[in-house]
Amino acid sequence: MQKLTITRPDDWHLHLRDGAALKAVLPHTVRQFARAIVMPNLKPPVRSVVDAAAYRDRIIAAIPAGKQFEPLMTLYLTDNTSPADIIAAKASQFVKAVKYYPAGATTNSDFGVTDIRKCDPVFKAMEQVDMPLLLHGEVADRDVDMFDREKVFIEKQLLPLKQRFPNLRVVLEHITTSDAVQFVLAAHNIAATITPQHLLFNRNSLFKGGIRPHFYCLPILKREEHRQALLQAAISGNPKFFLGTDSAPHSRDSKENSCGCAGCYSALHAMELYAEVFEHADALDKLEAFASFYGPDFYQLPRNTEQITLAKTTWRIPDEVPFTESGLVPLRAGQEMTWQMA
Repeated sequence: MQKLTITRPDDWHLHLRDGAALKAVLPHTVRQFARAIVMPNLKPPVRSVVDAAAYRDRIIAAIPAGKQFEPLMTLYLTDNTSPADIIAAKASQFVKAVKYYPAGATTNSDFGVTDIRKCDPVFKAMEQVDMPLLLHGEVADRDVDMFDREKVFIEKQLLPLKQRFPNLRVVLEHITTSDAVQFVLAAHNIAATITPQHLLFNRNSLFKGGIRPHFYCLPILKREEHRQALLQAAISGNPKFFLGTDSAPHSRDSKENSCGCAGCYSALHAMELYAEVFEHADALDKLEAFASFYGPDFYQLPRNTEQITLAKTTWRIPDEVPFTESGLVPLRAGQEMTWQMA
């Protein structure tokens, strides 16, 4: 196959940052995606409808001239979020979900939830108005092994949560383990996003020839058996699994230092990466539904009508792209790709 034309996809998990960083990275997403669920973990975080409206305005102002893009906003769940915040979010029509971060688990998560049961009144309101809950599905306990944090979260927090609120719509974001795949398959009203890095790489990539900071993300890359489970889920044609890049821009100097940030930047070439994954699995016929249909269906939004075309051609991923105080290194920088958006 030399060309692949599919319905324009959406990104159901995206970090855009703000200010100069937002202006630098947004064009990469707009080139490929019609819509994106925008993460709220700014400093300070997006905690109210007022915050979300202001952030949405800044995103819209940064869209390149002549391009169309719809940011789908989220609220950052805290110990102090109230049911009234959920009612206001639903009424706004532009806030599409609420994001849960365990306090201290990942980038800018210091405002996150200290005990998930504290949020039960909020979850009840979300269930009543049918507002999706997006989960960073890890525990942040220091006594839990880094590679087990997702599995322990599912066992100790997610399973009881779904028992308390069976009709709450949940997205378990950026899943990384076979445990997550099995849970999503078995549970009611739950879906999952899968990133390109977790489909392409296992944890060996973090240590190949030395420490590789640009492969460091949270949740961290796992064993090959887990990568294979994610791959089978992505190409399965099951509508519970859909595209979410978790593209997270960090400057080169914030990644390449003694305490580097977690996050992989894939917005530059996300669809090319996914196309490579699906082609290698002999499943290109399943890419369109994974990228363009299952996400909007779960979020109860219309599917896009425009199309994009990917062409079979060889090109080299740049070593870095312009960013803020230093360059931004994309995932697999310097390597060759075999698909490119026309």
